[in-house]
Amino acid sequence: MKRQVYPVTPAVRVLREKGIPFAPHSYPYVENGGTHQVALSLHIPEHRVIKTLVMKDEESRPFIVLMHGDREVSTRSLARQLGLRHVEPCSERDAQRLTGYLVGGISPFGTKTELPVYAEAGIFDMDRIFINGGKRGFMVEIDPAHLEKALKVTRVYAAVENR
Repeated sequence: MKRQVYPVTPAVRVLREKGIPFAPHSYPYVENGGTHQVALSLHIPEHRVIKTLVMKDEESRPFIVLMHGDREVSTRSLARQLGLRHVEPCSERDAQRLTGYLVGGISPFGTKTELPVYAEAGIFDMDRIFINGGKRGFMVEIDPAHLEKALKVTRVYAAVENR
């Protein structure tokens, strides 16, 4: 019997169904380690690690933001670009309920509820990115151009330097 070397999550199923090539990467998950832990474990720049953030607008409509690991989202800039008054992160409970993934393992692929996806435009300037594969301690390496093949993505300019 052939042993599987990585988990088959809903995210992996979506990537396979859409014919998107990816390289799986496991790393030791550390509670609250974030993208910094991923970068250290996989020996890559944190800028290549893309975090999946579940946010909501002033009417509590949820959406996903994809952001470089070494950047933060300017909620003011994002709200302005989306024609909204206010955006903020969802609670952990709501993020998990909407996506079907645990916080720390949220992938934009294969979410339980289909959510609008906004991606920092700079992500598409990179040749390869590492994004959560739907499980804590599991990333998939892909060409960022494939984000638009797998998801309906709107590009935004909402990055600010981490403090």
